[in-house]
Amino acid sequence: MPPRKREREDAEAPSEVIGGDRDRIGTLPDSLLDRVLSFLPAEDAVRTCVLARRWRHLWKSASGLRIGCRDEDEPVSVNDLRRFVDYLFLLRGGSPLQGCEFRIGDYRLHEEDEGRVNLWLRHAVLCKVRFLKLYVHRSEYYDPWLPLDDMPLVSQHLRRLVLQRVKCHASFLNFSSCPALEHLEFEYCDVSRAKKISSDSVKSLSITKSVFAEDYRILIDVPNLVSLLLDSPWNTTPILGSMPSLEEAFVRIMELCDDQCMKLDDANRDCDCESCESSDITGDAGQNCVLLKGLSEAKNLTLISHPIMFIFKRDLRLCPTFSKLKTLLLNDYWCVPDDLCALACILEHSPVLEKLILQLFSEGPQHKVEIKGNFGLMERAAGISDHLQTVEVKCEVVDERVIKVLKFLCTFNILTILACLPTTVFFFFSALVVPEVLVFDCSGKQIWAFEGSTLSKETEGLTLQQDCHVLWVIGYVVPALHFQSPPPPPKKK
Repeated sequence: MPPRKREREDAEAPSEVIGGDRDRIGTLPDSLLDRVLSFLPAEDAVRTCVLARRWRHLWKSASGLRIGCRDEDEPVSVNDLRRFVDYLFLLRGGSPLQGCEFRIGDYRLHEEDEGRVNLWLRHAVLCKVRFLKLYVHRSEYYDPWLPLDDMPLVSQHLRRLVLQRVKCHASFLNFSSCPALEHLEFEYCDVSRAKKISSDSVKSLSITKSVFAEDYRILIDVPNLVSLLLDSPWNTTPILGSMPSLEEAFVRIMELCDDQCMKLDDANRDCDCESCESSDITGDAGQNCVLLKGLSEAKNLTLISHPIMFIFKRDLRLCPTFSKLKTLLLNDYWCVPDDLCALACILEHSPVLEKLILQLFSEGPQHKVEIKGNFGLMERAAGISDHLQTVEVKCEVVDERVIKVLKFLCTFNILTILACLPTTVFFFFSALVVPEVLVFDCSGKQIWAFEGSTLSKETEGLTLQQDCHVLWVIGYVVPALHFQSPPPPPKKK
């Protein structure tokens, strides 16, 4: 009997009855069985062929493959996978794939291992795969990245590509032959051989702890990008091209980056980086923004930097206008030195900003102190967005560095800030008429108050009990504003 005819008969065969009970899983439609097989590791999916006649060939047409995924803690070497995967693809033929995931362990036992992994990837692409992921297990080699072929991917169907610990060459990073690709992710990858990463279709791009070039800046040219995550690049910071559709972006530059200014660590040290006046950098390197120009169309933006990195402060010399920016999160990098000029500059160039979040001297996402404030009705500082309504300050402790930032925020006419501080609290006023300020403990009992006072000095040293509800007032307080205690907690039965 021809193979195809036998497969059709197996599919039409009734489910076997075992012990008088019908095989209920076997009665499910093929579409649901396909989903079940797609979630199984490929080795287990193949083993289902012994369950019943109907299952004999289902695995061959499963729309998902998870290769090397049986034990995520111990990825399988290419040598151990080779025989199974080669026969798997041979017997599947060209059956279409929705998703294909590879988890690769050691790939250096044989010279042909690297080429074999590339062959598997290309075969998945030929099967019209829509989601493709390659995860290479961390190794102890000096060069721990698995090299991919220096050839472009060509696919009309690929929509999502996730790569981990691979080395990508120039041709591979040109995704113009993947018009459906929308989600692109690199994690711990080496892209240093390329001049640029380009795609007209990608809408979401994530690059985490990946290696860029040492002696030039790689261009990220993704004009239709909607979401960007650029976290802790190695070597030089890449240049961001124009992204007019950008909705949100997270950019963090940490100590693995070479764009460091020694003067930011020690003002007395000599330095000729691109940010220093003594720099002899000329041409495009000194005339164009690296990051901020490309980010200027974002609506929600997070900018975090290690203290000795110069790239953001270099860009501020040519600071663009963030004409769409609604929410901005900055770390303490933007709040030093004492004049807070970097913070002032970016605020002045954000005309429609509505919410500012300052994450000061802490890593997050959990913070011991969170302070929230609103703007008052009085005239605010010139150049600051008329739309700015809320400022949040997150920190581990309120020390002198945080106090300097709070004093700076006073110039913006912040109305009130609410915080829960089980510690000593500091109050700052600037010739304010305060109708009433009350402080309550967690039971609703008033423990401190003052009324109808004109204050022109700092008041500090109020020690509060654990879990006190504290009203922190900074800036003008309008007479019509009244503060009330929080409701007391329910009584214990």
